[in-house]
Amino acid sequence: MFPRAAPTYDPACYDAGMASFTFGTGNLRKLLAMPLYVVGRLATMAIPRRADEWVFGCGTGVGDGALAVWKALPPDLRAQATWISRNGADEEAAARLGLRTVRRGTASAFWRTARSGVVVVTHGFGDVCRYGLHGAYVAQLWHGIPFKRIHLDSPATFRLPVLGRTRTSAVLLSWAYRRSTRMISLVPAASPAAARRLATAFDLSPAQLPVTGEPRVDVLSSAPPADLRPWGRTAIAAALGEPVTALPSSVVLFAPTWRDGEVDPTIPDDTAWAQLDDLLTALDAWLVIRPHPLSVGDYSAAAHHPRVKLLTSDRLADLAPALAGSDVLITDYSSAAYDFSLLGRPMVFFAPDLEHYARTRTLYAPYQELTGGPWTRTWDEVISELQAVLTDEEARAAKEQHSRDLDRHWHAHRDGKNAARVVQHIMTIRRPATV
Repeated sequence: MFPRAAPTYDPACYDAGMASFTFGTGNLRKLLAMPLYVVGRLATMAIPRRADEWVFGCGTGVGDGALAVWKALPPDLRAQATWISRNGADEEAAARLGLRTVRRGTASAFWRTARSGVVVVTHGFGDVCRYGLHGAYVAQLWHGIPFKRIHLDSPATFRLPVLGRTRTSAVLLSWAYRRSTRMISLVPAASPAAARRLATAFDLSPAQLPVTGEPRVDVLSSAPPADLRPWGRTAIAAALGEPVTALPSSVVLFAPTWRDGEVDPTIPDDTAWAQLDDLLTALDAWLVIRPHPLSVGDYSAAAHHPRVKLLTSDRLADLAPALAGSDVLITDYSSAAYDFSLLGRPMVFFAPDLEHYARTRTLYAPYQELTGGPWTRTWDEVISELQAVLTDEEARAAKEQHSRDLDRHWHAHRDGKNAARVVQHIMTIRRPATV
C-alpha cells in the first residue's frame, strides 16, 4: 500500500555486541588508530574519486536515512552505489533490494569509500571506512533531532576508559573531533531549530545544514497517520512473530534512550511488571518494549507477562514502523519523541534519572520543553498516566496537542520528500570537503 514504507531491516541485523560500546572505549580505539588515519589520507590523495559513485553505511543495518537516500537516487546512480555491510544479515537484506555490498573492515570497503565521490552515513564515519574519507563529499545524515547534547556539545564525548574526562583528554579529543568534523559536507536538518543544535554539535556553517528534513522520517509523513497505522501494526506483529489478528486494540511503545554503558534505570521491577500486565489486560493493550540497540540491562522478565512484548533491534532495527503502529509512546530523552510527534499521538515521558542524566550528558533545553508539562519518575506514575491516556479523552487530547506543538516547531517538512531534497542538494552542490 505504501511502497516507501516497507520494512527496511532484516530481523537478524541486530548486533548484540554493540551494547558494550561507550564513548570511552570508542575514543580509545580512535586514538590507537591514528596511524591508520595518516596512511588512509596519503592513499586517498593518490586514488581518484568517481563523481558518479556513491557509498552508503548505517550503524544499525540496511535502513534508516541512508536507505531512504539510496532509494531517492536516480536509477543509474542507484545501480552503481555500494552499501558497506556489517554482517551477512545486512548482505542478505541488501541483496533483496538489488544493492551491491562490501563487508566493513575489508580492503574492498576502503577501496569503495576512497573511490566514491559521495559518502552517506547515519551514525559516524565508521559506518563506511573512516580511513578512506578524505576528499569525498560526506553526507552525515545523523539519526534524530537531539535533545541530549551530542558530539562537541557534550562533555561525555571526551571521555577515556579509566581516566574518564580529564583536562588533557578533553583538549586532545576536542581537537581530534573538530578536525574530523571538517570532513563533513552536509548534515540535513529537520528545521531551523534543529539546525542550530547541529551547528554547534558538529561545528558546521549554515551552508552545511540545509533544512531539507530528515530522510529517516519520510515514512512517517508519507501518508496520513491513520493510514500508516495498519502498516506499522503489521510490521510490529511480523517482527514479534505474531499474527496480525493477535494484535490488541492499543499498542504502547516504550523506547528508552542509551545511557553510555550504564544500566538502564527504566527497566520495571517485579511489582511494576505485574501492575503493567494487569493494566494492559484490562485495557486490551500491549506494551512493546524496544530497548536502544546499545542498551545495557536485563529485560528478560518481560517474557513472563503475555501482554508485554520485547522488540529488540535484531527483530526490527528500524524504529519507524514501530512508531507508526503504536498508539502511545513512552520515552525519556530520546529523539523518538520528535519523530513520534509527526503522528500527532500522545506521549508519556519517563525520566527516573533526570538529575544524573542532565549532569553527565547535559541537555539542550530544560526537560519541560520536551515534555510540555509534568513528567513521570516512577512506574506507578507511568501506569497512572497511561491509564488516563487510554481511557480519558480529555487527557489524551492534551497530550496529542503537545505532540502537534512539537511537530510544528521541529519539523519544517511533512511531505515524505526529505530524502529527495537531500539528493537534489548534493547533486547541486557536489563540492568535496577538505581537511
